[in-house]
Amino acid sequence: TRVKYANARVLIPATYALVGINLAVFAWMVAQDTGTLSSNITKAHVDLGLNRTLLHYSHEWYRVITSGFIHFGIVHIAFNMLVLFQLGQLVERELKAPKFVLVYMASLLGGSFGALLLDGTRIQLTGGASGAVFGLLGAAAVGLHRRGVNVFNTGIGMTIVLNLVFTFSISGVSIGGHLGGLVAGGICGWFVLAPSWRPQPAWAAWAAPIAVGLIAAVGCWWAATSLPVAV
Repeated sequence: TRVKYANARVLIPATYALVGINLAVFAWMVAQDTGTLSSNITKAHVDLGLNRTLLHYSHEWYRVITSGFIHFGIVHIAFNMLVLFQLGQLVERELKAPKFVLVYMASLLGGSFGALLLDGTRIQLTGGASGAVFGLLGAAAVGLHRRGVNVFNTGIGMTIVLNLVFTFSISGVSIGGHLGGLVAGGICGWFVLAPSWRPQPAWAAWAAPIAVGLIAAVGCWWAATSLPVAV
């Protein structure tokens, strides 16, 4: 059993690292304020969360990344980390750690852009790994599609459908964050999970997530500086 789990850590080191970072940040937030466990808005949420109006006036651009590592309550982080771990076993084993991290971060930035773009002038803060997780779902779905697999006959397809239903039916969920991550990850997936019988330049699998991440970052800047904000 120990050998089995040791092998798993070797196969998906980035997944373990990302889950560990998210859990460490959550533990730090709980240590600062136990209200974090029950979804209360704490000082850490205010300091690290994402909001168009706040970003417009503060220019604290680190928020487009830090917001992807904070969570609102134990249920929020537990669900995100469970799905991240499951997806890591599928996607990271195929991509290996460096490309997996690139897709994760590109999806996180895509989620931040989507939240800034679509969540409008709402005062509430946005946070969580959901955008990045949706991105991994999108990448996996596109990769399966390119291999001729009907995504909706797989667990990936049904997971996307169920999560989209949840996204649009529950109040307080960042629709933009989820959709932005899904789209960013899907674009990355077209290149990083291209099947071997559809050859492409080797550099494309590296360039795609970097380009998507940069475009999303510029989009975050544009949305925060150009779109309407609350007065």
